[in-house]
Amino acid sequence: MTKQTDTIALIGRLLLAVLFVLSGFGKLAAPAATQAYIAAMGLPAPALAYFGATAVELIGGVMLVAGFRVRAVAIGLAGFTLLTAVFFHNNFGDQNQMIHFMKNLAIMGGLLQIAAFGAGRFALDRRFGRTEAPSNAARLVVE
Repeated sequence: MTKQTDTIALIGRLLLAVLFVLSGFGKLAAPAATQAYIAAMGLPAPALAYFGATAVELIGGVMLVAGFRVRAVAIGLAGFTLLTAVFFHNNFGDQNQMIHFMKNLAIMGGLLQIAAFGAGRFALDRRFGRTEAPSNAARLVVE
């Protein structure tokens, strides 16, 4: 990657991570309301789901910003984002919910790009020598 590409990769990671970090802090600020919303969606164990979602968003978002284990984190966050789309934005008769569902798909696309191409030069993974070669699919695009 070039320095320009690495800078763009960093900006992309930051823009995706801000969604998760802010959502995690929002859950911390309103635990009862968040758990009630989870329960209203019919999911079991709202308290456990609340703690899990909060941890995934905060820890995953910070790891994405730092560029630490980004491929695994991006895949995990993409899976989490798919689950939130399916369980919380599945009323396609409501245009607002359909838009949220589609935005979740777009977020997943960005996360899968990170999983395929990595974090770039400005990442802790690179600093600690844990960079991974791009996937075979990514190599086909770059070559």
